[in-house]
Amino acid sequence: MVLDDLGSSLRGTLDTLRGKSRISEEDVDNVVKEIQRSLLQADVDVSLVMDLSDSIKERALDEEPPSGTSARDHVLRIVYEELVDLVGDSTNIPLEDQTILLAGLQGSGKTTTAAKMAWWFSKKGLRPAVIQTDTFRPGAYDQAKEMTERAEVEFYGDPDGEDPVQIARDGLEATTDADVHIVDTAGRHALEDDLISEIEEIERTVDPDRSLLVLDAAIGQGAKDQAKQFDESIGIDGVAITKLDGTAKGGGALTAVNETGSTIAFLGTGETVQDVERFEPDSFISRLLGMGDLKQLTERVERAMQETQEGEDDWDPEDMMKGEFTLHDMRKQMQAMDNMGPLDQVMDMIPGMGGGLMDELPDNAMDVTQDRMRNFEVIMDSMTEAEMANPRSVGASQVKRIAKGSGQSEETVKELLDQHKMMARTMKQFQGMGDGDMQRMMKKMQGGGGGGGFGGMF
Repeated sequence: MVLDDLGSSLRGTLDTLRGKSRISEEDVDNVVKEIQRSLLQADVDVSLVMDLSDSIKERALDEEPPSGTSARDHVLRIVYEELVDLVGDSTNIPLEDQTILLAGLQGSGKTTTAAKMAWWFSKKGLRPAVIQTDTFRPGAYDQAKEMTERAEVEFYGDPDGEDPVQIARDGLEATTDADVHIVDTAGRHALEDDLISEIEEIERTVDPDRSLLVLDAAIGQGAKDQAKQFDESIGIDGVAITKLDGTAKGGGALTAVNETGSTIAFLGTGETVQDVERFEPDSFISRLLGMGDLKQLTERVERAMQETQEGEDDWDPEDMMKGEFTLHDMRKQMQAMDNMGPLDQVMDMIPGMGGGLMDELPDNAMDVTQDRMRNFEVIMDSMTEAEMANPRSVGASQVKRIAKGSGQSEETVKELLDQHKMMARTMKQFQGMGDGDMQRMMKKMQGGGGGGGFGGMF
Protein backbone atom coordinates (compact mmCIF):
# COMPACT_ATOMS: atom_id res chain seq x y z
CA MET A 1 0.00 0.00 0.00
CA VAL A 2 1.04 3.61 -0.47
CA LEU A 3 3.44 4.77 2.27
CA ASP A 4 3.69 1.19 3.60
CA ASP A 5 7.21 1.85 4.82
CA LEU A 6 5.90 4.70 6.94
CA GLY A 7 3.33 2.43 8.59
CA SER A 8 5.88 -0.32 9.23
CA SER A 9 8.59 1.94 10.66
CA LEU A 10 6.13 3.93 12.78
CA ARG A 11 4.67 0.80 14.30
CA GLY A 12 8.18 -0.31 15.26
CA THR A 13 9.05 3.06 16.76
CA LEU A 14 5.78 3.33 18.70
CA ASP A 15 6.29 -0.16 20.11
CA THR A 16 9.39 1.15 21.92
CA LEU A 17 7.01 3.29 23.99
CA ARG A 18 5.10 0.31 25.37
CA GLY A 19 4.97 0.24 29.15
CA LYS A 20 5.84 3.93 29.54
CA SER A 21 3.42 6.19 31.38
CA ARG A 22 5.20 9.35 30.23
CA ILE A 23 7.42 10.14 27.26
CA SER A 24 10.61 12.14 27.03
CA GLU A 25 11.67 14.61 24.39
CA GLU A 26 14.09 11.96 23.13
CA ASP A 27 11.20 9.51 22.63
CA VAL A 28 9.28 12.10 20.62
CA ASP A 29 12.37 12.96 18.56
CA ASN A 30 12.75 9.28 17.61
CA VAL A 31 9.14 9.10 16.41
CA VAL A 32 9.45 12.36 14.47
CA LYS A 33 12.70 11.23 12.79
CA GLU A 34 11.01 8.04 11.58
CA ILE A 35 8.12 10.06 10.16
CA GLN A 36 10.49 12.45 8.39
CA ARG A 37 12.62 9.64 6.97
CA SER A 38 9.68 7.62 5.68
CA LEU A 39 7.75 10.55 4.20
CA LEU A 40 10.82 11.95 2.44
CA GLN A 41 11.62 8.51 1.00
CA ALA A 42 8.01 8.37 -0.19
CA ASP A 43 8.54 11.63 -2.15
CA VAL A 44 6.33 13.82 0.03
CA ASP A 45 7.29 17.48 -0.30
CA VAL A 46 9.89 18.63 2.26
CA SER A 47 7.83 21.59 3.51
CA LEU A 48 4.85 19.31 4.18
CA VAL A 49 7.06 16.87 6.06
CA MET A 50 8.53 19.57 8.27
CA ASP A 51 5.13 21.10 9.06
CA LEU A 52 3.76 17.69 10.00
CA SER A 53 6.70 16.67 12.20
CA ASP A 54 6.70 20.04 13.99
CA SER A 55 2.99 19.69 14.79
CA ILE A 56 3.44 16.15 16.11
CA LYS A 57 6.39 17.11 18.30
CA GLU A 58 4.67 20.17 19.73
CA ARG A 59 1.46 18.29 20.56
CA ALA A 60 3.24 15.23 21.98
CA LEU A 61 5.25 17.35 24.40
CA ASP A 62 2.58 19.91 25.31
CA GLU A 63 -0.63 17.89 25.54
CA GLU A 64 -1.39 15.86 28.64
CA PRO A 65 -2.49 12.27 27.91
CA PRO A 66 -6.09 11.54 28.98
CA SER A 67 -6.37 9.64 32.26
CA GLY A 68 -5.60 5.97 31.82
CA THR A 69 -4.02 6.45 28.38
CA SER A 70 -0.54 5.01 27.85
CA ALA A 71 2.26 7.10 26.35
CA ARG A 72 2.22 4.93 23.22
CA ASP A 73 -1.53 5.32 22.67
CA HIS A 74 -1.30 9.06 23.29
CA VAL A 75 1.41 9.52 20.64
CA LEU A 76 -0.38 7.12 18.28
CA ARG A 77 -3.55 9.22 18.50
CA ILE A 78 -1.60 12.42 17.76
CA VAL A 79 0.20 10.84 14.78
CA TYR A 80 -3.12 9.48 13.52
CA GLU A 81 -4.86 12.87 13.73
CA GLU A 82 -1.97 14.76 12.12
CA LEU A 83 -1.66 12.24 9.25
CA VAL A 84 -5.41 12.41 8.63
CA ASP A 85 -5.06 16.18 8.44
CA LEU A 86 -2.11 15.81 6.03
CA VAL A 87 -3.97 13.65 3.51
CA GLY A 88 -7.00 15.93 3.71
CA ASP A 89 -10.69 15.31 3.22
CA SER A 90 -12.28 12.99 0.70
CA THR A 91 -13.57 14.55 -2.53
CA ASN A 92 -17.32 15.03 -2.44
CA ILE A 93 -18.81 12.50 -4.89
CA PRO A 94 -22.60 12.59 -4.49
CA LEU A 95 -24.69 9.61 -5.60
CA GLU A 96 -26.68 11.58 -8.17
CA ASP A 97 -26.70 12.52 -11.86
CA GLN A 98 -23.36 14.04 -12.83
CA THR A 99 -20.60 14.25 -15.42
CA ILE A 100 -17.01 13.55 -14.39
CA LEU A 101 -14.01 14.44 -16.56
CA LEU A 102 -10.76 12.47 -16.11
CA ALA A 103 -7.40 14.07 -16.90
CA GLY A 104 -3.82 12.88 -16.61
CA LEU A 105 -0.67 11.88 -18.47
CA GLN A 106 -0.39 8.76 -20.60
CA GLY A 107 0.19 5.69 -18.46
CA SER A 108 -1.39 7.18 -15.34
CA GLY A 109 -4.26 4.70 -15.48
CA LYS A 110 -7.14 6.92 -16.65
CA THR A 111 -8.88 4.31 -18.80
CA THR A 112 -8.75 1.66 -16.09
CA THR A 113 -9.87 4.21 -13.50
CA ALA A 114 -12.85 5.21 -15.67
CA ALA A 115 -14.07 1.60 -15.76
CA LYS A 116 -13.41 1.11 -12.04
CA MET A 117 -15.33 4.25 -11.12
CA ALA A 118 -18.20 3.20 -13.38
CA TRP A 119 -18.29 -0.19 -11.66
CA TRP A 120 -18.30 1.55 -8.26
CA PHE A 121 -21.23 3.78 -9.23
CA SER A 122 -23.14 0.77 -10.60
CA LYS A 123 -22.76 -0.98 -7.24
CA LYS A 124 -24.28 2.10 -5.60
CA GLY A 125 -27.43 1.72 -7.69
CA LEU A 126 -26.68 4.29 -10.42
CA ARG A 127 -26.39 3.73 -14.17
CA PRO A 128 -22.96 4.91 -15.37
CA ALA A 129 -21.56 5.31 -18.86
CA VAL A 130 -17.92 5.68 -19.92
CA ILE A 131 -17.15 7.90 -22.91
CA GLN A 132 -13.73 7.28 -24.46
CA THR A 133 -12.35 10.33 -26.31
CA ASP A 134 -8.71 9.26 -26.69
CA THR A 135 -7.82 9.28 -30.40
CA PHE A 136 -4.09 9.63 -29.73
CA ARG A 137 -3.09 6.34 -28.11
CA PRO A 138 -3.34 3.19 -30.23
CA GLY A 139 -5.58 0.64 -28.56
CA ALA A 140 -7.28 3.14 -26.25
CA TYR A 141 -10.72 2.37 -27.67
CA ASP A 142 -10.24 -1.41 -27.42
CA GLN A 143 -8.91 -1.21 -23.87
CA ALA A 144 -11.80 0.98 -22.73
CA LYS A 145 -14.36 -1.30 -24.41
CA GLU A 146 -12.87 -4.40 -22.80
CA MET A 147 -12.65 -2.83 -19.34
CA THR A 148 -16.24 -1.54 -19.41
CA GLU A 149 -17.46 -4.96 -20.53
CA ARG A 150 -15.78 -6.45 -17.46
CA ALA A 151 -17.43 -3.78 -15.33
CA GLU A 152 -20.76 -4.46 -17.10
CA VAL A 153 -21.43 -0.77 -17.72
CA GLU A 154 -22.43 1.28 -20.76
CA PHE A 155 -19.68 2.42 -23.12
CA TYR A 156 -19.36 4.87 -26.00
CA GLY A 157 -16.42 5.45 -28.28
CA ASP A 158 -15.64 5.85 -31.98
CA PRO A 159 -12.68 3.75 -33.18
CA ASP A 160 -12.62 5.65 -36.48
CA GLY A 161 -13.19 9.11 -35.04
CA GLU A 162 -10.45 11.74 -35.23
CA ASP A 163 -12.04 14.61 -33.31
CA PRO A 164 -12.09 13.98 -29.53
CA VAL A 165 -14.41 16.92 -28.91
CA GLN A 166 -16.99 15.57 -31.36
CA ILE A 167 -16.71 12.10 -29.82
CA ALA A 168 -17.41 13.61 -26.40
CA ARG A 169 -20.42 15.48 -27.77
CA ASP A 170 -21.78 12.40 -29.55
CA GLY A 171 -21.12 10.26 -26.49
CA LEU A 172 -23.25 12.43 -24.24
CA GLU A 173 -26.10 12.28 -26.76
CA ALA A 174 -25.81 8.50 -27.20
CA THR A 175 -25.87 7.82 -23.46
CA THR A 176 -28.61 10.16 -22.31
CA ASP A 177 -30.21 7.41 -20.21
CA ALA A 178 -27.11 7.16 -18.00
CA ASP A 179 -27.08 8.78 -14.56
CA VAL A 180 -23.31 9.27 -14.40
CA HIS A 181 -21.13 10.14 -17.41
CA ILE A 182 -17.41 9.50 -17.03
CA VAL A 183 -15.41 11.13 -19.82
CA ASP A 184 -11.95 9.62 -20.37
CA THR A 185 -9.51 11.94 -22.14
CA ALA A 186 -6.23 11.41 -23.97
CA GLY A 187 -2.91 11.60 -22.20
CA ARG A 188 0.58 12.29 -23.49
CA HIS A 189 4.06 11.53 -22.22
CA ALA A 190 4.39 15.14 -21.13
CA LEU A 191 2.21 18.22 -20.76
CA GLU A 192 2.35 19.38 -24.39
CA ASP A 193 0.34 22.41 -25.41
CA ASP A 194 -1.91 20.33 -27.70
CA LEU A 195 -2.93 18.08 -24.79
CA ILE A 196 -3.89 21.10 -22.70
CA SER A 197 -5.80 22.71 -25.60
CA GLU A 198 -7.64 19.46 -26.35
CA ILE A 199 -8.75 18.85 -22.79
CA GLU A 200 -9.83 22.47 -22.39
CA GLU A 201 -12.09 22.09 -25.45
CA ILE A 202 -13.56 18.84 -24.13
CA GLU A 203 -14.11 20.46 -20.76
CA ARG A 204 -16.07 23.32 -22.36
CA THR A 205 -18.13 20.82 -24.36
CA VAL A 206 -19.12 18.36 -21.63
CA ASP A 207 -19.32 20.98 -18.82
CA PRO A 208 -18.39 18.49 -16.08
CA ASP A 209 -19.69 18.71 -12.55
CA ARG A 210 -16.20 17.76 -11.35
CA SER A 211 -12.81 17.12 -12.93
CA LEU A 212 -10.53 14.48 -11.45
CA LEU A 213 -6.78 14.23 -12.01
CA VAL A 214 -5.55 10.64 -12.29
CA LEU A 215 -2.06 10.13 -10.85
CA ASP A 216 0.15 7.06 -10.77
CA ALA A 217 1.24 6.47 -7.15
CA ALA A 218 4.85 6.10 -8.36
CA ILE A 219 5.05 9.49 -10.06
CA GLY A 220 7.18 11.20 -7.41
CA GLN A 221 7.91 14.93 -7.30
CA GLY A 222 6.84 15.40 -10.94
CA ALA A 223 3.23 15.24 -9.74
CA LYS A 224 3.51 18.77 -8.38
CA ASP A 225 3.99 20.46 -11.78
CA GLN A 226 1.45 18.16 -13.42
CA ALA A 227 -1.24 19.00 -10.92
CA LYS A 228 -0.55 22.71 -11.13
CA GLN A 229 -0.84 22.86 -14.94
CA PHE A 230 -4.00 20.76 -15.11
CA ASP A 231 -5.52 22.82 -12.31
CA GLU A 232 -4.77 26.06 -14.17
CA SER A 233 -6.35 24.67 -17.37
CA ILE A 234 -9.55 22.92 -16.26
CA GLY A 235 -9.60 23.16 -12.47
CA ILE A 236 -9.01 20.02 -10.44
CA ASP A 237 -11.71 19.05 -7.94
CA GLY A 238 -10.16 15.78 -6.83
CA VAL A 239 -7.44 13.21 -7.44
CA ALA A 240 -7.66 9.48 -8.16
CA ILE A 241 -4.45 7.71 -7.13
CA THR A 242 -3.73 4.52 -9.07
CA LYS A 243 -1.48 1.45 -8.74
CA LEU A 244 -1.34 1.39 -4.96
CA ASP A 245 -0.94 -2.40 -5.07
CA GLY A 246 2.68 -2.20 -6.21
CA THR A 247 5.79 -0.79 -4.59
CA ALA A 248 4.74 2.77 -5.34
CA LYS A 249 5.84 5.48 -2.94
CA GLY A 250 2.73 7.62 -3.22
CA GLY A 251 4.10 10.76 -1.60
CA GLY A 252 4.22 12.67 -4.88
CA ALA A 253 0.50 12.14 -5.35
CA LEU A 254 -0.18 13.44 -1.84
CA THR A 255 1.97 16.47 -2.59
CA ALA A 256 -0.02 17.11 -5.78
CA VAL A 257 -3.25 17.09 -3.81
CA ASN A 258 -1.84 19.70 -1.48
CA GLU A 259 -0.51 21.76 -4.42
CA THR A 260 -3.95 22.09 -6.04
CA GLY A 261 -5.85 22.52 -2.80
CA SER A 262 -8.00 19.58 -3.88
CA THR A 263 -8.77 16.26 -2.23
CA ILE A 264 -8.49 12.54 -2.95
CA ALA A 265 -11.52 10.87 -4.52
CA PHE A 266 -10.62 7.25 -5.33
CA LEU A 267 -7.82 4.75 -4.73
CA GLY A 268 -6.93 2.07 -7.28
CA THR A 269 -5.62 -0.97 -5.44
CA GLY A 270 -5.31 -3.70 -8.09
CA GLU A 271 -5.76 -4.74 -11.69
CA THR A 272 -9.44 -5.79 -11.80
CA VAL A 273 -12.37 -3.38 -12.12
CA GLN A 274 -13.40 -4.26 -8.57
CA ASP A 275 -10.08 -3.07 -7.13
CA VAL A 276 -11.20 0.46 -6.32
CA GLU A 277 -12.38 2.22 -3.19
CA ARG A 278 -13.50 5.64 -2.16
CA PHE A 279 -10.81 7.47 -0.28
CA GLU A 280 -11.69 7.99 3.37
CA PRO A 281 -8.82 9.65 5.27
CA ASP A 282 -9.59 8.19 8.70
CA SER A 283 -9.88 4.64 7.32
CA PHE A 284 -6.78 5.05 5.15
CA ILE A 285 -4.56 6.20 8.01
CA SER A 286 -6.11 3.69 10.40
CA ARG A 287 -5.05 0.83 8.12
CA LEU A 288 -1.64 2.41 7.60
CA LEU A 289 -1.01 2.38 11.34
CA GLY A 290 -2.30 -1.18 11.78
CA MET A 291 -5.55 -0.12 13.48
CA GLY A 292 -7.83 -1.83 10.94
CA ASP A 293 -10.85 -0.57 9.00
CA LEU A 294 -14.06 -2.34 9.98
CA LYS A 295 -16.25 -0.11 7.79
CA GLN A 296 -14.40 -1.01 4.58
CA LEU A 297 -14.20 -4.64 5.69
CA THR A 298 -17.96 -4.79 6.26
CA GLU A 299 -18.64 -3.34 2.82
CA ARG A 300 -16.36 -5.91 1.20
CA VAL A 301 -17.94 -8.78 3.11
CA GLU A 302 -21.46 -7.72 2.12
CA ARG A 303 -20.47 -7.32 -1.53
CA ALA A 304 -18.60 -10.63 -1.58
CA MET A 305 -21.50 -12.55 -0.06
CA GLN A 306 -23.91 -10.99 -2.54
CA GLU A 307 -21.67 -11.91 -5.49
CA THR A 308 -21.23 -15.45 -4.13
CA GLN A 309 -24.99 -15.91 -3.84
CA GLU A 310 -25.69 -14.77 -7.42
CA GLY A 311 -26.88 -17.71 -9.47
CA GLU A 312 -27.01 -19.98 -6.40
CA ASP A 313 -30.70 -20.13 -5.53
CA ASP A 314 -30.21 -23.19 -3.34
CA TRP A 315 -27.55 -21.65 -1.06
CA ASP A 316 -28.11 -19.15 1.70
CA PRO A 317 -25.18 -18.05 3.92
CA GLU A 318 -27.54 -18.07 6.93
CA ASP A 319 -27.85 -21.84 6.47
CA MET A 320 -24.27 -22.11 7.74
CA MET A 321 -25.55 -20.93 11.12
CA LYS A 322 -28.01 -23.83 11.30
CA GLY A 323 -27.45 -27.56 11.29
CA GLU A 324 -24.30 -29.12 9.83
CA PHE A 325 -21.53 -27.08 8.21
CA THR A 326 -20.70 -28.97 5.00
CA LEU A 327 -17.83 -28.75 2.52
CA HIS A 328 -20.30 -27.04 0.16
CA ASP A 329 -20.64 -24.28 2.77
CA MET A 330 -16.87 -24.12 3.23
CA ARG A 331 -16.38 -23.81 -0.53
CA LYS A 332 -18.87 -20.94 -0.71
CA GLN A 333 -17.13 -19.21 2.18
CA MET A 334 -13.81 -19.56 0.36
CA GLN A 335 -15.34 -18.12 -2.82
CA ALA A 336 -16.72 -15.19 -0.83
CA MET A 337 -13.25 -14.57 0.62
CA ASP A 338 -11.80 -14.63 -2.88
CA ASN A 339 -14.44 -12.07 -3.98
CA MET A 340 -13.29 -9.74 -1.20
CA GLY A 341 -10.01 -9.14 -3.02
CA PRO A 342 -6.34 -9.79 -2.22
CA LEU A 343 -5.92 -11.31 1.23
CA ASP A 344 -3.22 -8.86 2.32
CA GLN A 345 -5.69 -5.99 1.77
CA VAL A 346 -8.39 -7.81 3.72
CA MET A 347 -5.98 -8.55 6.57
CA ASP A 348 -5.08 -4.86 6.79
CA MET A 349 -8.76 -4.10 7.48
CA ILE A 350 -9.03 -6.47 10.45
CA PRO A 351 -8.04 -4.79 13.75
CA GLY A 352 -5.25 -6.78 15.34
CA MET A 353 -4.58 -8.76 12.15
CA GLY A 354 -2.97 -6.16 9.88
CA GLY A 355 -0.18 -3.75 10.72
CA GLY A 356 2.42 -5.23 13.04
CA LEU A 357 1.25 -8.82 12.51
CA MET A 358 1.60 -8.45 8.73
CA ASP A 359 5.10 -7.03 9.22
CA GLU A 360 6.16 -10.29 10.88
CA LEU A 361 4.89 -12.55 8.08
CA PRO A 362 7.08 -13.64 5.13
CA ASP A 363 6.55 -11.62 1.94
CA ASN A 364 4.86 -14.57 0.22
CA ALA A 365 2.60 -15.52 3.15
CA MET A 366 -0.60 -14.34 1.48
CA ASP A 367 0.33 -16.00 -1.82
CA VAL A 368 0.81 -19.27 0.04
CA THR A 369 -2.62 -18.90 1.63
CA GLN A 370 -4.30 -18.27 -1.72
CA ASP A 371 -2.47 -21.25 -3.25
CA ARG A 372 -3.74 -23.32 -0.37
CA MET A 373 -7.32 -22.26 -1.05
CA ARG A 374 -6.96 -23.17 -4.74
CA ASN A 375 -5.57 -26.59 -3.80
CA PHE A 376 -8.54 -27.15 -1.50
CA GLU A 377 -10.95 -26.36 -4.36
CA VAL A 378 -9.19 -28.84 -6.66
CA ILE A 379 -9.53 -31.50 -3.96
CA MET A 380 -13.25 -30.78 -3.53
CA ASP A 381 -13.72 -31.28 -7.28
CA SER A 382 -12.53 -34.87 -6.80
CA MET A 383 -14.95 -35.65 -3.97
CA THR A 384 -18.38 -37.26 -4.27
CA GLU A 385 -21.59 -35.49 -3.32
CA ALA A 386 -21.88 -37.68 -0.23
CA GLU A 387 -18.34 -36.78 0.86
CA MET A 388 -18.99 -33.06 0.36
CA ALA A 389 -22.18 -33.29 2.42
CA ASN A 390 -20.61 -35.42 5.18
CA PRO A 391 -16.81 -34.96 5.25
CA ARG A 392 -16.61 -36.75 8.61
CA SER A 393 -17.34 -39.99 6.74
CA VAL A 394 -14.14 -39.75 4.67
CA GLY A 395 -11.76 -42.54 5.68
CA ALA A 396 -8.17 -43.46 4.82
CA SER A 397 -9.02 -45.28 1.57
CA GLN A 398 -11.13 -42.34 0.39
CA VAL A 399 -8.33 -39.90 1.24
CA LYS A 400 -5.98 -41.94 -0.96
CA ARG A 401 -8.50 -41.98 -3.83
CA ILE A 402 -9.23 -38.23 -3.57
CA ALA A 403 -5.51 -37.39 -3.48
CA LYS A 404 -4.85 -39.44 -6.60
CA GLY A 405 -7.83 -37.96 -8.46
CA SER A 406 -6.96 -34.36 -7.58
CA GLY A 407 -3.20 -34.59 -8.06
CA GLN A 408 -2.69 -33.38 -4.49
CA SER A 409 -0.90 -35.09 -1.63
CA GLU A 410 -2.74 -37.11 1.00
CA GLU A 411 -1.41 -34.63 3.56
CA THR A 412 -3.15 -31.76 1.75
CA VAL A 413 -6.44 -33.71 1.65
CA LYS A 414 -6.14 -34.27 5.40
CA GLU A 415 -5.40 -30.53 5.87
CA LEU A 416 -8.68 -29.75 4.08
CA LEU A 417 -10.62 -32.11 6.34
CA ASP A 418 -8.92 -30.68 9.44
CA GLN A 419 -9.66 -27.15 8.26
CA HIS A 420 -13.31 -28.08 7.79
CA LYS A 421 -13.49 -29.43 11.35
CA MET A 422 -12.01 -26.21 12.72
CA MET A 423 -14.43 -24.02 10.75
CA ALA A 424 -17.37 -26.23 11.73
CA ARG A 425 -16.46 -25.76 15.41
CA THR A 426 -16.29 -21.99 14.86
CA MET A 427 -19.73 -21.99 13.24
CA LYS A 428 -21.17 -23.88 16.22
CA GLN A 429 -19.82 -21.16 18.51
CA PHE A 430 -21.72 -18.56 16.48
CA GLN A 431 -24.99 -20.52 16.58
CA GLY A 432 -27.33 -19.02 19.12
CA MET A 433 -25.13 -15.95 19.61
CA GLY A 434 -27.26 -12.90 20.31
CA ASP A 435 -26.75 -9.31 19.17
CA GLY A 436 -25.09 -8.42 22.49
CA ASP A 437 -22.55 -11.21 22.08
CA MET A 438 -21.76 -10.09 18.54
CA GLN A 439 -21.30 -6.48 19.64
CA ARG A 440 -18.91 -7.56 22.41
CA MET A 441 -16.90 -9.59 19.89
CA MET A 442 -16.66 -6.61 17.50
CA LYS A 443 -15.54 -4.33 20.36
CA LYS A 444 -12.84 -6.83 21.20
CA MET A 445 -11.66 -6.78 17.57
CA GLN A 446 -11.63 -2.97 17.53
CA GLY A 447 -9.54 -3.04 20.67
CA GLY A 448 -6.94 -5.12 18.87
CA GLY A 449 -7.99 -8.47 20.29
CA GLY A 450 -7.76 -9.95 16.81
CA GLY A 451 -8.55 -13.62 16.48
CA GLY A 452 -7.98 -16.57 14.24
CA GLY A 453 -9.54 -14.85 11.26
CA PHE A 454 -12.10 -16.67 9.09
CA GLY A 455 -12.21 -19.78 11.22
CA GLY A 456 -8.44 -20.18 11.37
CA MET A 457 -7.97 -20.21 7.58
CA PHE A 458 -4.86 -18.06 8.08
